[in-house]
Amino acid sequence: MDAEGFGELLQQAEQLAAETEAVSELPHVERNLQELQQAGERLRSRTLTRTSQDTADVKASILLGSRGLDIFHISQRLESLSAATTFEPLEPVKDADIQGFLKNERDNALLSAIEESRRRTFLLAEEYHRESMLVQWEQVKQRVLHTLLGAGEDALDFSQDVEPSFVSEVGAPGRSALDSVEVAYGRQIYIFNEKIVNGHVQPSLGDLCASVADSLDDKNVSDMWLMVKQMTDVLLVPAKDTLKSRVAVDMQMAFVRKALTFLENSYKNYTMVTVFGNLHQAQLGGVPGTYQLVHSFLNIKLPGPLPGMQDGEVEGHPVWALIYYCLRCGDLSAAMQVVNRAQHQLGDFKTWFQEYMNSPDRRLSPATENKLRLHYRRVLRNSADPYKRAVFCLIGKCDIADNHGEVADKTEDYLWLKLNQVCFDDDGSSAPQDRLTLAQLQKQLLEDYGESHFSASQQPFLYFQVLFLTAQFEAESIIEKLILFDSFLLVSQEPGDPPMVRRLNFIRLLMLYTRKFEATDPREALQYFYFLRNEKDNQGENMFMRCVSELVIESREFDMLLGRLEKDGSRKPGVIDKFAGDTRAIITKVASEAENKGLFEEAVKLYELAKNPDKVLELMNRLLSPVIAQVSAPQSNKERLKNMALGIAERYRTSGVAGEKSVDSTFYLLLDLMTFFDEYHAGHIDLAYDVIERLKLVPLSQDCVEERVAAFRNFSDEVRHNLSEVLLATMNILFTQYKRLKGVTAGTPGRQQRTLEDRDSLLRSQARALITFAGMIPYRMAGDTNARLVQMEVLMN
Repeated sequence: MDAEGFGELLQQAEQLAAETEAVSELPHVERNLQELQQAGERLRSRTLTRTSQDTADVKASILLGSRGLDIFHISQRLESLSAATTFEPLEPVKDADIQGFLKNERDNALLSAIEESRRRTFLLAEEYHRESMLVQWEQVKQRVLHTLLGAGEDALDFSQDVEPSFVSEVGAPGRSALDSVEVAYGRQIYIFNEKIVNGHVQPSLGDLCASVADSLDDKNVSDMWLMVKQMTDVLLVPAKDTLKSRVAVDMQMAFVRKALTFLENSYKNYTMVTVFGNLHQAQLGGVPGTYQLVHSFLNIKLPGPLPGMQDGEVEGHPVWALIYYCLRCGDLSAAMQVVNRAQHQLGDFKTWFQEYMNSPDRRLSPATENKLRLHYRRVLRNSADPYKRAVFCLIGKCDIADNHGEVADKTEDYLWLKLNQVCFDDDGSSAPQDRLTLAQLQKQLLEDYGESHFSASQQPFLYFQVLFLTAQFEAESIIEKLILFDSFLLVSQEPGDPPMVRRLNFIRLLMLYTRKFEATDPREALQYFYFLRNEKDNQGENMFMRCVSELVIESREFDMLLGRLEKDGSRKPGVIDKFAGDTRAIITKVASEAENKGLFEEAVKLYELAKNPDKVLELMNRLLSPVIAQVSAPQSNKERLKNMALGIAERYRTSGVAGEKSVDSTFYLLLDLMTFFDEYHAGHIDLAYDVIERLKLVPLSQDCVEERVAAFRNFSDEVRHNLSEVLLATMNILFTQYKRLKGVTAGTPGRQQRTLEDRDSLLRSQARALITFAGMIPYRMAGDTNARLVQMEVLMN
């Protein structure tokens, strides 16, 4: 542009600016280039927002139009559809229109019934879904807990000091996860179960386990089993409810008597060991018996005179100390011997003690007990003689708040003294400070004192003794719980239980214990699971069957545990056979669990083991259907399933076993189709053609099309899923034969020429029959099957 042009443009711009300034209505705007750019961007974004829907419609039209779809007409058709009129209430009709009224009522009734059925169906489906989710979640929770505590830890340790190696965590193949002590106890469990299974007299599990303790050469363990044997040696009466038996007064009194007997015998043994270990100081002599033993023991324990002792001495020792230690050794006759020697200094105590000694439950009559307690409160409460106070509190079961620490300086002595003060009858005459129930003692030891007081982590045997001797069996180890469970002395937690009744989930505890070794020692785990043979879960399922099912699936030891099939179809017994008379139910349960977990091949073997041919063939059909059209290869999935199916077919035909008709026919049809595809993939076209012709699955002439279409409706889904591959393979065979025929047509004599033409016409007719069949069957085949069929048929024409 020249200078004149620029000058003209400048003149026009100045004129335009003058005109704009002359208009007062328009504001004068001054913007730089950046502000102008921002304003333009805002205007552009508003324009895009308003036209975004139109732009989306344009893009959708371009996309779908390239596929031959008209989005405009499709939108109109969708808008014209309305589902609202399907179930909306019908309009009322005129009163005079009887026919219309009746039709309207009938339609309304039908629609109401359909709507109500739909509503109930959805509610029922939601309820089933919720129950299923709760069951599955409960199973997942238990599995997580079992996994976390499977190694036997009492607490979970999440320390991250050392990064673990997955390789180092895996034990050596075939190595047991049980230590020598657990193996020894497991052996006794095996002996115990063998006696029961073989119908012999049931042995004492406590005695069997105690024999293991003797071989361990551990005094604590030996004392523990002696305690268990003593406490479980109670008179058991037949009872359907273990809880009622446990809380019965007679049973609780028996527990207390057994605990006192154990503590008294233990102390007497301790006294004898002490005396015979210090014979010079003990000066043992006189008539053998408890009195002389206690006298010699006091020569060691109380070598000199003690201040505050009352009522004189007998042969140089305080009378009340002699009486107390005779009682502590459990010999009331020896204590009576001391009382007789010092009766002049003891006042009415001889009469009271004679009544106590002759009482079957070691309890004074209410009148005598009140006299003794009154005498204790008035005279002896602040006595300086600790032995005298302890004997009066023991005989009269009074002043339960006094722990008598000067005399009962050890936990065993404290337990013995408190168990002697326990009362079982509530006659209303005892004051609260003079009445101690077993439940109160249990609460005091377990909750008020607890593990920290008894240093349970450092002294586990002591804490075990405290709980066990007070009949708190649910806090013990797994082996003791097996004994208590076998003796019907173990209960499980439920709401509404009496105070201080602590139940235990014994089943879960047993499963936690076996979790750590069931993978390496399934035989031993099975021995423990046999204790659950009469137990059921919340759904009423037998827990032995359930645990065996989980054990078999987790360990995969199907043959060892459940047995296996021999080549002749007979079953070789497994470990489970000696535990269950009807093994078929257990095997069926395991097979069902394996099926639910997707282990179909294992489920097939188990169902065959359980003699359930219907399930065997049903699952085999599901396994074979996806692989029959695949190319066979050594060690492939198809080859393995093929050998498995042929083995089943051979055994069933040899033994004359057959399943349900439709399942049976589908199984053998799939086997024949597998043969067809094997021949086809191997290039044996004529053999494959003969197989498909004999199967009569697809039509090979126009006359058979309708018949095959009608027969197609009777085929199972496992066969239908392979129809596309069958049709393509058959068409390929016809096309291959057609090409081979065309290669030999030229240069043939006249008669052979006519024969080849007839054969050519037959092949084209068979191809058209396949096309017609594919179009008539009520089944949507996969992918471009129809297009490929038509393409090959066109090439043949």
